[in-house]
Amino acid sequence: MKLSQERAPIFEALSEYRENRIVSFDVPGHKQGKGNPELTEFLGKQCMSVDVNSMKPLDNLCHPVSVIKEAEELMADAFGAAHAFFMVNGTSSAVQAMVMSVCKRGDKIIMPRNVHRSSINALIVCGAVPVYVNPGLNRQLGIPLGMSVESVRTAIKENPDAKAIIVNNPTYYGVCSNLREIVKIAHAAGMKVLADEAHGTHFYFGDYMPLSAMSVGADMAAVSMHKTGGSLTQSSALLLGKNINPGYVRQIINLTQTTSASYLLLSSVDIARRNLALNGKKIFETVTSLASYGIREINKLGGLYAFSRELINGDDIFDFDPTKISVHTRDIGLAGIEVYDILRDRFDIQIEFGDIGNILAIVSVGDRILNVERLISALYEIKRLYTKSPVGMLDHEYIKPHVVCSPQEAFYAEKKQLPLDETLGKVCAEFVMCYPPGIPILAPGELITKDALEYIKYAKIKGCNLTGAEDMNTDKINIML
Repeated sequence: MKLSQERAPIFEALSEYRENRIVSFDVPGHKQGKGNPELTEFLGKQCMSVDVNSMKPLDNLCHPVSVIKEAEELMADAFGAAHAFFMVNGTSSAVQAMVMSVCKRGDKIIMPRNVHRSSINALIVCGAVPVYVNPGLNRQLGIPLGMSVESVRTAIKENPDAKAIIVNNPTYYGVCSNLREIVKIAHAAGMKVLADEAHGTHFYFGDYMPLSAMSVGADMAAVSMHKTGGSLTQSSALLLGKNINPGYVRQIINLTQTTSASYLLLSSVDIARRNLALNGKKIFETVTSLASYGIREINKLGGLYAFSRELINGDDIFDFDPTKISVHTRDIGLAGIEVYDILRDRFDIQIEFGDIGNILAIVSVGDRILNVERLISALYEIKRLYTKSPVGMLDHEYIKPHVVCSPQEAFYAEKKQLPLDETLGKVCAEFVMCYPPGIPILAPGELITKDALEYIKYAKIKGCNLTGAEDMNTDKINIML
């Protein structure tokens, strides 16, 4: 059967359901909004009328046989995948499903240490053991980069029994590794390649974008449709290559994904996929143009550095996402998180995140030139009003890990909570990270070093949102006994 990207099967089925004026004696209990007038007024009747339960005409995400099945086939076709799954537990659940589909307890998996916490969470659940590849590091910006091909080759040579490799495509900052070559050498060694493409949905549709995972033969990719694809928050997709068994992956997904999938999320992915398939090239041409304008104008301000494709070196910066506005702030004496806070509190501008030395502004189809100009003007004012000496500022984002045991062993071990200053040299039994971006400073099973403690203290002083630890203030850390 020929697939038509003009179709949106889930959306169409929901529209028909609403027109039929069904009398509901199933869940959810608000019964198309009638049982919760306040919520209906807030979200709207249209929205509440299609917040419904799985039923034969609407299919079932756990075992799709009709409209969801067709929508997933359209998704796979649009992204050049052999199979696709709609995910309603966020891209985190897609990343976890990838890992758990190829690894079990004791298996090794090669990954860059600047992965999102969801990858390491998967190791805690399934018991796989990480083999970390330290990413490259840009000394000027202090940011972790991609994985060099040589470092991946070395990791494969030293760990020939590893089952898979995870690659960020791209990193939070927009950096891409040489994914095609990594796939080639991994497959030659009998290993699967998993791509975390949470920030790479647009790679599949825009011109002059970095290479997408499916286009270079990766085995699986977690794609965050809501970040740059236009669907509702928490909706994502898991893409499969031709050598992955979709039936088994569905079983893995169903271990953790809800049995009460939101049709609001499902229909938003369906509609977003149709829009990308039909209009993606034009959409991301506009987005790239907006981002390029923002980068050029910010770099004219002086003091602030909006970095992009000029960093490409053919290795650990093999390519760069042209839709991101990543800005280095340390040269004006401000941490990224400080600029993040000032933009929000003084200029009513909400950006994606700020960390120790950089900020990230996401540009998407919903932005207009006036939005970008407002950001540029605000950054000019921040530079004019807040610039100070950068002396004494922390100059790097990446902390090299010292792995003592597996994340699962450490997380479930007997543990004790100690004040930060008493944890030096101990083995961490939990996560500590700034969120966003959700890349752990410390992960379970890692040695607590002086560098890590200094970073945590500095991040607290600057106002970063530290998460992961049992102690909500991150004044104490759980260590293994």
